[in-house]
Amino acid sequence: MSKAVFIHAHGGPDVLSYQDHDPGRPGPGEVLVKHTAIGLNFLDTYYRTGLYAAPNGLPLIPGAEAAGMVTELGEGVDWLKPGDRIVYFTATGAYAQQRVVAAEKLIKIPDGIPDDLAAAMMLKGMTAEFLIRRTYRVKPGDTLLCHAAAGGVGLILGQWAKHLGARAIGTVGSADKVELAKQHGYDHVINYRETDFAGEVAWITQGSLCDVVYDSVGKDTFPKSLDCLRPLGMFVCFGQSSGPIPPFNLSILAQKGSLFATRPTLFAYTAKREDLERGAAALFDVVLSGNVSVRINQRYALEDVTQAHADLENRKTTGTTILIP
Repeated sequence: MSKAVFIHAHGGPDVLSYQDHDPGRPGPGEVLVKHTAIGLNFLDTYYRTGLYAAPNGLPLIPGAEAAGMVTELGEGVDWLKPGDRIVYFTATGAYAQQRVVAAEKLIKIPDGIPDDLAAAMMLKGMTAEFLIRRTYRVKPGDTLLCHAAAGGVGLILGQWAKHLGARAIGTVGSADKVELAKQHGYDHVINYRETDFAGEVAWITQGSLCDVVYDSVGKDTFPKSLDCLRPLGMFVCFGQSSGPIPPFNLSILAQKGSLFATRPTLFAYTAKREDLERGAAALFDVVLSGNVSVRINQRYALEDVTQAHADLENRKTTGTTILIP
């Protein structure tokens, strides 16, 4: 019998239950995948706590990304074959040794990228891709601020921004994370526990501020993130690790310089198959070229997922983390 991690009730890491699970057989347009590596993401904690509603209610198998091998094809799937290495991301369902998944969600892993790296970078790397190439198209000479610069998305975004010719400023919460972020493309890194990041951004930029702020922290960094933007700059809130931003009067955007604000999601930016393939190709290219390096800093057995979630939420992890099924 295969194993999977279930959530039967919302709560802390202790609600994660490792148990027997029959993945079933693939139907039309589906494939059965044997996972070799599973990515750990903050998104997973949102479904665990109930901050995000489970797509089909509870019980729920969490997990947003995984890599593995195709073992069985459903009717109508003619572009894959058993033995193909694939990677994917979905909202939930990846915390399992085996899984039936829609073939249209799968991307073939190119030669030169191992399974564990593919699982570690897919959701985070695709997030960085749509943020800096589509939500706000970063160009040479731009200045950006990225919160949680030592996190999985932050480390990829910093390197990619540098590759595009931008000046990247990051915020982190400890001295060791300052050095880590500096090693991954950031020109300036601010320890927000010791320094007012808005004041520091103003000093670094000599008052010209930033073209765009990428904020995955949420409540703890708002509205100071807006103070880091030049007039007509863009505030991009793509996460809420500290909690959701409370309701605010839209007029604050006018008061702070006719700012733009958006709350994008990766799933909206990859809803069309062509956008998914284009984004994945850009990510694979920038990694294979060496311009972006993705390091797996933590590995846990899938059965130790409770500890993995606790470490993630207590900010004990850096970069990318994978679960081994």
